[in-house]
Amino acid sequence: MSEKLGEMKNFLNLREKEFFSPIAALSANAVRRSSPPSQSKPTYRQAFSLDADRILNSMAYSRYIDKTQVFSLINNDHLTHRMIHVQLVSRIARTIGRYLGLNEDLIEAASLGHDIGHPPFGHDGEKLLSALTQEYNAGFFHHNLQSIQFLEHIERNGKGWNLSLQTLDAIVCHNGEIHAKTIKPQWDKTFEDFDKMVKEIQSQQKPNMIPMTMEGCVVKIADTISYIGRDMEDAIRLNLIERGDIPKKCLNILGNTNGTIVYNLVTDVIANSSKNSYVCFSNKVSEALLDLKRFNYEKIYLNPKIKEHLQGIKGMFRFLFEKYLEDLEKQNKESVIFKDFLKGISVEYHENHSNAQIVRDFIAGMTDSYFINKIPKKMRPQYIDNI
Repeated sequence: MSEKLGEMKNFLNLREKEFFSPIAALSANAVRRSSPPSQSKPTYRQAFSLDADRILNSMAYSRYIDKTQVFSLINNDHLTHRMIHVQLVSRIARTIGRYLGLNEDLIEAASLGHDIGHPPFGHDGEKLLSALTQEYNAGFFHHNLQSIQFLEHIERNGKGWNLSLQTLDAIVCHNGEIHAKTIKPQWDKTFEDFDKMVKEIQSQQKPNMIPMTMEGCVVKIADTISYIGRDMEDAIRLNLIERGDIPKKCLNILGNTNGTIVYNLVTDVIANSSKNSYVCFSNKVSEALLDLKRFNYEKIYLNPKIKEHLQGIKGMFRFLFEKYLEDLEKQNKESVIFKDFLKGISVEYHENHSNAQIVRDFIAGMTDSYFINKIPKKMRPQYIDNI
């Protein structure tokens, strides 16, 4: 049986060589920090498929289900949450990757893991947590860095999942908020290069790193495609904007529904990318997409109507951060940071993280509802209990 499993894996690896683009990431070339023991049982699972399975079965992945995408503290079951977003990224990126002859397993792994580090309350929560981590000398907080923090240093009681360099790199470099017409991989990174990149990101307010694989480039561009029209539809559902408000240039080139926008963007990427070099939008589509991003920022993401709760959320972030920091300093073992987060975690994790970094990790892993439930009722803004 063991011999047969090895043969199955070899068959899949050979099939990749035969059918993939010459610059696709081959599963056989995956690099990990720790090699499996030589006595490990043979398996039919290829490296990036194994990464996807590990991410899918992580505790952090389960918490996607109750993490906000854009709209927080709004009672509407049809709004996009983080779980839906990552599934959309995975689907869109795999579609593009299939036509470009790329490794869909690597694309899936990176897509599923790319937002695991998002804190409660979406990008607003990210900014609030980053202000606190800077204040307490723990550097800038970036959700993409926090994703690999969970997957490499917190999951499995601090052992991490030993994911491949290619998957980790695609996760760290995925940032779809920064507009790019063309993305060309930065080949031949090592774990040493990766670790240097992580330190560089920690010191920057708005980092924009380039992936080492075509698959990572596809995930980066798919992140934008997945949220731009979906956020627009959610805003229409909430009466923040009307469909007729969409700029004419965007409407004429991309369409005025999420389905049409996704189709036109994906089609354009497939038509204009090079299987041997880069992932790319055409000039006119890139310009229309940039205009739609600007529209979304002005009319949706910065809309005062969805920022009404921000001051209350800001106060809650500070309260919890300072409370758990004090609990660590006083070694209050009855605190949930000891009971729910640090229980059983490795000695290495304790040795390599300051108290502020430990609090950062605990809060970043919270779902929106868990976060709220940790605020004493008498301290919660009134609107929270009315939702």
